[in-house]
Amino acid sequence: MKTISIGCDHAGFPYKDAIIKLLEERGIGVLNFGTDSLDSVDYPDFAHPTASAVEDGKADAGILLCGSGNGVAMSANKHQGIRAALCWNTEIAEMARLHNNANMICVPVRYVSEETALDMIKTFLETEFEGGRHQRRVGKIIFNC
Repeated sequence: MKTISIGCDHAGFPYKDAIIKLLEERGIGVLNFGTDSLDSVDYPDFAHPTASAVEDGKADAGILLCGSGNGVAMSANKHQGIRAALCWNTEIAEMARLHNNANMICVPVRYVSEETALDMIKTFLETEFEGGRHQRRVGKIIFNC
């Protein structure tokens, strides 16, 4: 992965700088969609542009951070072609990539330590989609009414 988009609300902000540092140390470009403070904001205002960057091919994958991870995951998954996975440990992050070909990871900052968050992101970045029988299943995620 060459470029990652990242976005968060005020609850996710405390971990964002450490994550950006991790990405930059690995030579990964970062598209930062904010927020950049602890001031209260609405998570969809940051989740949508972060997801759009992945959807439009400007980023290879995305990272979203909020208190529970649920709000940003729900917002991102409204975008066509986005598979945003709410993760709370490295095993879930690995399976999200391995079996679900997740292209965004959502981190519940209020429920995981910064160390766990960084470990999950490392795992997410290092894990390749397994394909095979999982490709068929991922292909069925899109629901056409």
